[in-house]
Amino acid sequence: MAVTLQQLTKHDDLLAGGHRACAGCTGANILRQVLLTAGRDTVLGCATGCMEVITTIYPYTAWRIPFIHSAFENSAATVSGAETAFRALKKRGELPVARERINFIAMGGDGGTYDIGLQSLSGAMERGHNMVYICYDNEAYMNTGIQRSSATPFGAHTSTAPAGKVRQGKEQHRKDLTRIMVAHNIPYAAQTTPFHWRDLAAKVQKALDTPGPAFINVLMPCTVGWHFEMALGMEMARIAVETNFWPLFEVENGQYKLNHKPKQRTPIVEWLKAQGRFKHLFKPGNEAIIEELQRRVDADWEKLLREAGEPAATPA
Repeated sequence: MAVTLQQLTKHDDLLAGGHRACAGCTGANILRQVLLTAGRDTVLGCATGCMEVITTIYPYTAWRIPFIHSAFENSAATVSGAETAFRALKKRGELPVARERINFIAMGGDGGTYDIGLQSLSGAMERGHNMVYICYDNEAYMNTGIQRSSATPFGAHTSTAPAGKVRQGKEQHRKDLTRIMVAHNIPYAAQTTPFHWRDLAAKVQKALDTPGPAFINVLMPCTVGWHFEMALGMEMARIAVETNFWPLFEVENGQYKLNHKPKQRTPIVEWLKAQGRFKHLFKPGNEAIIEELQRRVDADWEKLLREAGEPAATPA
């Protein structure tokens, strides 16, 4: 579905200004883009985390739609309950205002999605609720001190996986949550970024229009936790896609589709060098960590090409 900027500008801006997002935060941009697409007939639940804290510090709220603050671990469970209640009330004819459709969206960061909230997310997807779960993935627990999560990349420095004399950042590769959701046999799953606004809007609309559960993983560059200049958030999202670190793809009923194929592969080092969390990798003796990151990115890209029925990549 083609989405134009002109169409989106005609929609209501449902995230009020004056919230407390950090300067350069790409997360608030993600929220605005999601709401511009979803519209007013939307109920949204959000786990404890950056996007909840910046928008709902008592007694204020930046949300112009019904909003539910859930605990860290149960955003998906809360919204699945709201969706079930709507269906029950509609069936009994007890809705105060006749509505044929309400969009139900659950959100959480990588901490509340990849880790703490994974069980409630898995349960909601398996039960088949008519809802969309959107993860804003900034690759660490940014709200509570930049601790590593299972979304944190291999080699990244965090407060609980520091780079020092003994270790050089996180020692494990990141979890592939999007494929974990695909393994639930849900009708729709996708990855996108706030830089690729047309792609994001199209995927949100497709997810909302899909009967049953849907999942969207959105990369959220974080100027505080990734340590880059605050004006470069969208550029970090763009380069993540061009290096194949964060491919844009979607899976409809088990069928993979690649949404963007870089004309020429950009080495992962171009993405790493702009981020302070990876600066230790450029010290002598750490070359093997960058090589391992590149190897993993290349292997995952080749796997995605096969799944999407695309030709194999040309060697760099």
